[in-house]
Amino acid sequence: MRTKTPGFARLYFATLYSLKGLKAAFVSEPAIRQELAAIAILIPLACYLDVSLAEKLLMITSLFIVFIAELLNSAIEALADRVSLEMHTLIAKAKDIGSAAVFISLLLVAVVWGAVLLRI
Repeated sequence: MRTKTPGFARLYFATLYSLKGLKAAFVSEPAIRQELAAIAILIPLACYLDVSLAEKLLMITSLFIVFIAELLNSAIEALADRVSLEMHTLIAKAKDIGSAAVFISLLLVAVVWGAVLLRI
């Protein structure tokens, strides 16, 4: 059994693993690259707009929620593909639910940005 690394070493290795995961997602997932491109455009736009700080933060946070959902969805899909490449109802269900999470997060972006921009 592997022992856990304590203290700052644990934080260091956790950071390395996270960066490794981000790199793997970027290299292997077109959706991640597309969302990062959108984030690169939309965050400066949110900062430029004449809206309150709270509104800017809501707009930016909604973008990060999409990115987080996509990372989790990609992890679910990678794990499911490792388990089996055959179509199985439970694997299909897991992948569909992960996809639904991304879809809901995209709806959140539309609602937040729409409400801020249209002043609803």
